[in-house]
Amino acid sequence: MRKIKLSALELATVCKGSTAKDAIDRSVEGAKYIEDLGYERIWFAEHHNMEHIASSATAVLIGHVASHTKSIRIGSGGIMLPNHSPLVIAEQFGTLETIYPGRIELGLGRAPGTDQTTAMALRRNNLNTAFYFKDDVQALQQYFRNDDPSEKVRAFPGEGLDIPIYILGSSTDSAHLAAQLGLPYAFAAHFAPAMFAQASEIYRNEFKPSETLKEPYFIACANVIAASSTEEAKFLSSSLFNMFAGIITNHRRPLGPPTEELIYHGIPEIEKAVYSMTSCTFAGDKTTLKQELSEFTDRYQIDEIMTTNYIFDNQKRLASFKLLKEALFD
Repeated sequence: MRKIKLSALELATVCKGSTAKDAIDRSVEGAKYIEDLGYERIWFAEHHNMEHIASSATAVLIGHVASHTKSIRIGSGGIMLPNHSPLVIAEQFGTLETIYPGRIELGLGRAPGTDQTTAMALRRNNLNTAFYFKDDVQALQQYFRNDDPSEKVRAFPGEGLDIPIYILGSSTDSAHLAAQLGLPYAFAAHFAPAMFAQASEIYRNEFKPSETLKEPYFIACANVIAASSTEEAKFLSSSLFNMFAGIITNHRRPLGPPTEELIYHGIPEIEKAVYSMTSCTFAGDKTTLKQELSEFTDRYQIDEIMTTNYIFDNQKRLASFKLLKEALFD
């Protein structure tokens, strides 16, 4: 297996029978646990108008989790930059970095993180902002590195701070941009694996070294469910598949307990759609995961695996983080 790093992506998912506060508390507990395990980082995703996701105010959640941890790097996976003014994000993350120096990271995406109606509510009359993603990324970089006191608009706190920026993507567009700007690239294979292989190839082939990064750095976000047996892991993964079925059919539900049979079993259209969204999912015991993830990282020249697991039972969820770490590094 390639020498890789291991990290986690959190959405503060609300479980059946629990509240948003419970989801946030669970995120804090998970962050503290994987910090002790030696995970590299934990990122929080920006989503809106989703009843069972509690990570909409992403910067606020990052600060909350940072206050309950000591050393793990914490960031956004990502901030959907077209929803925000680059100046506001520079100030927010500049403030976070000032409070928690050396621990804050900024992953940036161009998607809205929601439906178009909600995007309109977020962006008001600026629905074309996604077309200016590159410009906004560069404006944000300029706010952080500006050393010209004559500039009329400056970010305080923010200016002069070294906050790592990552480009996120679920298609090939951001792969071109990350390569062009010489920035690390994270691909959302956990829900949009269709263009994963193509995007990884584009990024490495087109990468141009920058002051930030001399060689490409590629993060693959994937669903990984680890358990003491592959049979148990497959059972636990039903919560994830059932959740995706709810998204596809627009019958969104909180994350539910695992089921012996998938709720969409025998409905070919849904089975196909769920598989297309979750084909980059690994479920098994340590031996199985070591083999499958070794092949995965070698094939796509992955530098870091960022895991989601969507396991309903919190103790089994934490155990999955531990088993995955052991599978990759023991």
